[in-house]
Amino acid sequence: MLKYNREKLVMISVQGQVSYPKKGRNPYRIDTRTGVSKVLPGTGGITYNKKIGDKCTGMQGDHVEPGVSMKLKDEMQNGGLNVLACVGNTAKVISGEAKGDLGFVTGKHGGIEHVMVYFPEETLDKMAIEDKILVKSFGTGMEIEGYEDIKVMNLDPDLFEKMGIVEAGDGVLEVPVVTEVPAYLMGSGIGASNAYRGDYDIMTADPTAYQEFGLDNLRFGDIVLLRDCDNTYGRGYLKGAVSIGVVVHSDCILTGHGPGITTLLTCKETKLRGIKCETANIANYLGVK
Repeated sequence: MLKYNREKLVMISVQGQVSYPKKGRNPYRIDTRTGVSKVLPGTGGITYNKKIGDKCTGMQGDHVEPGVSMKLKDEMQNGGLNVLACVGNTAKVISGEAKGDLGFVTGKHGGIEHVMVYFPEETLDKMAIEDKILVKSFGTGMEIEGYEDIKVMNLDPDLFEKMGIVEAGDGVLEVPVVTEVPAYLMGSGIGASNAYRGDYDIMTADPTAYQEFGLDNLRFGDIVLLRDCDNTYGRGYLKGAVSIGVVVHSDCILTGHGPGITTLLTCKETKLRGIKCETANIANYLGVK
């Protein structure tokens, strides 16, 4: 089993509120791939019928966030929530009818600056917008012994241990992934100054690439490998670099956008190798049916 610095990690509280879905006076959004204007559900609120493990493509929605979306109005406080919350962290409802119910963080969405949380359906039915959610942040600062050049971010240690990551024996870690995505398909969010918050998108406008890399079958929570993508100190292209991430929001109708990826592991060298596995999804690792 891989050794890492678990005993040195700090667990700290961060907190958010269920956010409002927002629309301006003009609710239309142009599908920039076809030129057609549409009115669609998207970010924010409580999404009842889309959760991790479900397909994130082919729906009548745009940038749909599965489960519960939360944020804070204060920019600095919301920054703490977005940077420190890690995928897999325990989340607890602390106000409203669902008070005391437990879930876990599933991802972060840049631009809108949301953190997404999974809760069971019976909890969702009790929740309301502005309900407060407390997260036990744990995982920031994680380092893998002997692989310190592989940067770990946004990842709860308990989830890390369930992902089936193994040593290949040649200085490389092998990670189960559902697909590998080339750098030229990475769009919105590229160039960000760090990958400790938010996400960036797999572009899905090209039908050939859509089929070649299995993007039509992507699901919320899928683990994917990004080829020649360096997320160490921001998001950019670097030949030979490899990043591992999780699908956090749905496909989109805007050119340059698509399913969002929150980074979990990254390395400037090819020290991460993807092993194809159809079940490499956090829903399976965390027991979501």
